Amino acid sequence: CRSVIFLGFLISLLPEQQLAISSETSRITSNSITSIKHSKHLIVSAFIDHRINKAIRVISIIRWDSLQPFYCIYCNDDNNCQTAEAEVQIHVDHFGFPFGASDVLCHGAHTQSATRVAISTSAKISEIHNEDFLPIKNEKTHESFMFNFTVCISSLFDSYNNVLQFAQTVEIYKLLGVQHIVIYNTSCGPDLEKLLQHYKREGILEIVPWPIDHFLNPSKGWDFMYHGGEIQYYGQLVTLNECIYRNMYQSKYVLLNDIDEIIMPYKHANLQLLMEDLQQQHKDMGVFFIESHFFPKTQFEESGRFSRPEWRNIPGVNIMEHIYREPDRKDLDNPRKMIINPRTVVQTSVHYVPQKYGDVFFVPFDVCRIVHVRSPRQGTLTKDQLVVDKRVWDFASELISNIDKTLQASGLMEITD
Repeated sequence: CRSVIFLGFLISLLPEQQLAISSETSRITSNSITSIKHSKHLIVSAFIDHRINKAIRVISIIRWDSLQPFYCIYCNDDNNCQTAEAEVQIHVDHFGFPFGASDVLCHGAHTQSATRVAISTSAKISEIHNEDFLPIKNEKTHESFMFNFTVCISSLFDSYNNVLQFAQTVEIYKLLGVQHIVIYNTSCGPDLEKLLQHYKREGILEIVPWPIDHFLNPSKGWDFMYHGGEIQYYGQLVTLNECIYRNMYQSKYVLLNDIDEIIMPYKHANLQLLMEDLQQQHKDMGVFFIESHFFPKTQFEESGRFSRPEWRNIPGVNIMEHIYREPDRKDLDNPRKMIINPRTVVQTSVHYVPQKYGDVFFVPFDVCRIVHVRSPRQGTLTKDQLVVDKRVWDFASELISNIDKTLQASGLMEITD
């Protein structure tokens, strides 16, 4: 792994000091993205990091070629506030875009009792009353978790409206034991919005508004030279890291994958049995890499047994019709996504973990792999050159019934007798 760039700025004018701020002047924002005043930079959310002497970690979006000194102001419930130096850690993967995922760390003697924090470009005490404060989360650790498995979906954008594949993915994950899904929503289509609201009411889905396009010109891809824009893939790395810290003490495991991917166990009935087996064999591992395998949405299963007329008016891809998997290429490794213990991860990228505690394990292909139904990667292959993989069909009976109920409850499909 490449080393992470550490950039710390020390406050020479202002050592750690204490002051009182009235509750009327220390505004706590509920926004998911907040500008740092008098700068080009943005902050997202704040957490106590119990692993590094209870420092405050502020998930941020920093323009790395326009760095400037930052100052932390953190306060407790009694409105007693401390000022301290800020340390900036810019994540190594910004893919050449001017803005990238970063952490602003606030160290000090009283961070553990803080309930809100602001990041300022000014060391002048008189100006901190104008700052927007973030609530500080993860104030306490937990030995038991609300969820066993949480899936983090980095972003929805460009009026995404792939309703059927979204519903199929969520319903399969529920059958596999996922209890919580977090999705960052920049924009989606009207049909998918109905589905999202259904899952939110059901309790499995947490929707985080992600108006990154109100602050920056986000790219629709990861290659700055090809895609342009100011930040990679609608801030994908920012949301993945934010989701890890958001679920640090809520979920035993976190799955990091895109909405059109399913991390699928092949030798175990569900994710719980998979992880019990893997952790028993690999006790020191906190990151489990899972190979992605592509199922071209251009190749259809010939019998048409899952080409259901009830779903024909539902926008999106029917993954049950696509059972043909592209074979491995000898000269290329398959990309990987991850199942992680979030308490072992400091910073993540898309396909690897630059900063972590503990070791990593590459899960064998036959034990678990990602079912990724998408446009073909090997577009010249004919159907007889692909590999038949019907793992999704193992869930068919219960899955179809659950999808129908979900689409009906969302108002997307008529209820039939």
